[in-house]
Amino acid sequence: MSAKSIMIQGTMSNAGKSFVAAAFCRIFYQDGYRCAPFKSQNMALNSYITQDGLEMGRAQVMQAEAAKIAPRVEMNPILLKPTSSMGSQVIVNGEVWQNMGAMEYYRRKRELVPEVERAYRALEEEFDILVLEGAGSPAEINLKDQDLVNMGMAKMAKAPVLLVADIDRGGVFASIYGTIQLLEEEERAYVKGILINKFRGDVNILMPGLQKIEELTGVPVLGVIPMEPLDLDDEDSLSDRLSRTDAAVGQADAAVIRLPRISNFTDFASLDRQEGVRVRYVSRADQLGTPDFIILPGTKNTMGDLKWLRQSGLEAAVKRQNAMGVPVLGICGGFQMMGEVLKDPFGTEEKGSLRGMELLPVRTEFSPEKTRTRITGTMISCPEFFRGKKKQEVSGYEIHMGRSTLSEGGKPFLRLSDGRLDGCVRKDGLAAGTYLHGLFDQEDTVSALAGFLREKKGLADFGPAVDAAEWKEREYDRLADLVRRSVDMEKIYEILNRGI
Repeated sequence: MSAKSIMIQGTMSNAGKSFVAAAFCRIFYQDGYRCAPFKSQNMALNSYITQDGLEMGRAQVMQAEAAKIAPRVEMNPILLKPTSSMGSQVIVNGEVWQNMGAMEYYRRKRELVPEVERAYRALEEEFDILVLEGAGSPAEINLKDQDLVNMGMAKMAKAPVLLVADIDRGGVFASIYGTIQLLEEEERAYVKGILINKFRGDVNILMPGLQKIEELTGVPVLGVIPMEPLDLDDEDSLSDRLSRTDAAVGQADAAVIRLPRISNFTDFASLDRQEGVRVRYVSRADQLGTPDFIILPGTKNTMGDLKWLRQSGLEAAVKRQNAMGVPVLGICGGFQMMGEVLKDPFGTEEKGSLRGMELLPVRTEFSPEKTRTRITGTMISCPEFFRGKKKQEVSGYEIHMGRSTLSEGGKPFLRLSDGRLDGCVRKDGLAAGTYLHGLFDQEDTVSALAGFLREKKGLADFGPAVDAAEWKEREYDRLADLVRRSVDMEKIYEILNRGI
């Protein structure tokens, strides 16, 4: 028997579609259903490597975790990873298809409809309920004739649609009304309910507006979801997490450089959860200050973002702090930047060569092939900030293009389980880099780093680290509870069972 489906669309980007979809995934799981998420096309630089070495968007990973199932690439068959303001790396079924400009992708994306349908049908045969997520807004009338992620997907799946609107930004009723009015008559028939998200205050004040919008659109408002702080993985650069720029008094200060094409910033969520540690994001030299720790994160364009780092004055500021004893860690693209030189003979990024930050004795050469793997390893050289954790076992995933080799004086950071050496640790232990994402998701590793930072700050030791998996489970349950309290779930089940 094929799965029933329901789709979450939004009046705009960052309306909360991903979190609402995750909430329904957890609720349906709690109610005894086998549930899976699905988003035909995702645009994000936060990605994930599955157990079989395929790449997918982080939002569907979060939703799969909420549904208590393993992430699979069928849940996100198309992933667009922007490489510039006009182009993206197009990943289909977890593997790189092509690098394309926006117009070329727009002209050719109908070629991918069979891949979308194949992925959806595979999940449809295995699960009881599929929770679909749209992208941006279904009212993007300039894109409608090529749509395969909003109403185009709803039609393919015959999925009823819930429209999510963000009241926190203002203009919520105009955005709801305008979105529905811009839909074709056939498309409006798919919209079965409205959810207002991120509300602050007394819901009774909203009632006249809710009644009026129902009269104007003919669509019932099925819930008003309050604004409540939840700590779950964000998928893209619209995340509120990235807007935190100031250090906190009395806490260890970990400054992440907010590169223009920052990727996989979820790497640092576990560190941010540790008592006495605050992670903030820095995009200007005058914001850096005197942190206790600096992180250069991943990026989709290492050479381009290194040029930005240099032009912004942040490269000089980071090197100055490192010379004064502040440790620096680079992950993936950040690790590549920290080396002596970056070479791109094949034009994988920007072609040519570029001087690195010269913080690590490493040379990187880019190649068209992408490394994608989940892997374990062991620390064979230990930076100062991991407090002597040599021989510590680690695990995570690699997702990069290029190979880095050590120059004279460089010490490898990790020995991976397949025999490869990874990363580099400088002799003084104050600079290190690795290709391994997810390093801080392990309790021992993040506990060692948090302990080092608290000790450096003169803070008390708070004991064991917060376990990342347990923390997420609590947050998914809190999210589900919030939505159950705020949304008419009886009506949701009616819509789900009735279908189109």
